[in-house]
Amino acid sequence: MTFARIYRPAKTAMQSGRAKSKNWVLEFEPAAVRTPDPLMGWTSTTDTQGQVRLMFDGRDEAIAYAQKHQLAFQVIDRQEPKRIPRAYGDNFAYNRREPWSH
Repeated sequence: MTFARIYRPAKTAMQSGRAKSKNWVLEFEPAAVRTPDPLMGWTSTTDTQGQVRLMFDGRDEAIAYAQKHQLAFQVIDRQEPKRIPRAYGDNFAYNRREPWSH
């Protein structure tokens, strides 16, 4: 029986936007061990499901897909970071905790 992970990917470190982080992803766990190629040194595997990433708009859709195809799955919820809204003008406020310096 194949095992799948259902999760929402985190935003990439290369950008400040949250593109491609709102969809839910279903990925299969590797079923075979990766082995190095003796000639080139590249790693390869016989497991073709490791290349499959299914994208869903919602968590429930991904779970329904896994249940329909009788896949054992694990749902991984990510924790959203706490955002403290700040204004640029707060940097120059009179009652600022730390003195402003350049």
